[in-house]
Amino acid sequence: MSFAQQEPIVVKLIEPPEKGLADVLVGSLGLTGVIVLVALALGLALAGVMFWTRSRSA
Repeated sequence: MSFAQQEPIVVKLIEPPEKGLADVLVGSLGLTGVIVLVALALGLALAGVMFWTRSRSA
């Protein structure tokens, strides 16, 4: 049984850029802000629908 000589496999590891605490906080606050704005918009839309339906039924 003979094995042919193969080229070595070279794997290059690249370190990801360091994220500081400020970057993490800004990212999380941005995501939280988007969620809050969506919740406010949906709440206002639901309030408008409820107001409209109650004004139509009376």
